[in-house]
Amino acid sequence: MTWLASTEEHPAPPRLAYAVGRRVGTAVDRNQLRRRLRAAAGELAPDLSGGAYLVAFRGQARTAYPELKQHLATAARSAGAMSGAA
Repeated sequence: MTWLASTEEHPAPPRLAYAVGRRVGTAVDRNQLRRRLRAAAGELAPDLSGGAYLVAFRGQARTAYPELKQHLATAARSAGAMSGAA
């Protein structure tokens, strides 16, 4: 995950973009994964700092939802964009 923080002059809510490569699976698998990533990010949104995020996923399309959410939270924390609350 890459995070570009918003500035004090121009505060912005969290905005997320997703990059899911073809190696993950078929177009159906990739779109389903994007929907699942959006849902997980929606649950984490109250803890995310404002700014722009790029989520690049290289795992398996069939990753369990709780594991997917945990990976997303860990990536946000390592980028410095999230408190340790989630």
